[in-house]
Amino acid sequence: MTRLAILAAQNEAARAAQEALAARYGAAEPDSADVIVALGGDGFMLETLHRFMNRGMPVYGMNRGSVGFLMNDWREDDLPERIAAAQASTLHPLRMRAFCNGTAPVEALAINEVSLLRESRQAAKVRILVDGKQRLEELICDGILVSTPAGSTAYNLSAHGPIVPLGANLLPLTPISAFRPRRWRGALLPADVEVVFEILERDKRPVAAVADYTEVRDVARVEVREARDVSLTLLFDPDHGLSERIIAEQFTV
Repeated sequence: MTRLAILAAQNEAARAAQEALAARYGAAEPDSADVIVALGGDGFMLETLHRFMNRGMPVYGMNRGSVGFLMNDWREDDLPERIAAAQASTLHPLRMRAFCNGTAPVEALAINEVSLLRESRQAAKVRILVDGKQRLEELICDGILVSTPAGSTAYNLSAHGPIVPLGANLLPLTPISAFRPRRWRGALLPADVEVVFEILERDKRPVAAVADYTEVRDVARVEVREARDVSLTLLFDPDHGLSERIIAEQFTV
């Protein structure tokens, strides 16, 4: 029998669901489980994926939060059967290396996106290189982000970036409130490239780099590339997999 670790977000609906499932199906400790069951919203799913990133265990989520894009529908019945029939989606996070003057780089993984954000009233000035080649000498903006396909429906979409299907082997590069060049809307990049951001006039225009939950302030240079050595497995009910949700999101009006 599949051993389930049942984890819940800090809200009443998630806690009640955790108690009901544990009473009905039993609950194992995460160290001895075969599958993690995450109860909450997308934020809790990201927390769970980060927490167990190095364990290699699949995660099956059920929505007991708000948006629930990364979650299955909540239902107490037939949980072992649903997990047995679930389809797996494999995600690779982004690896960020953020440099500040005179310090060792800070490394972090991002499941959704790596974003650079201005810290002051002054717009940021950023130079962009892709695989060592300068592609944009100077972008004046509130910020810029690189997204995973799974994260392309999150902050990236809110910044008017493109939604990218899983398996497309593409990463959206999306400016946030670009001022110059005003008409530049970003780029779709091959998933195997390295993107480098160099901060210009950083004393006057400080910039923070954020990889999901890790924030580094006053950065001078940020390197981003897909972490192909890290694989995360999400389980979805048939016909409601992550690829289908990403496609359907593009037709939402």
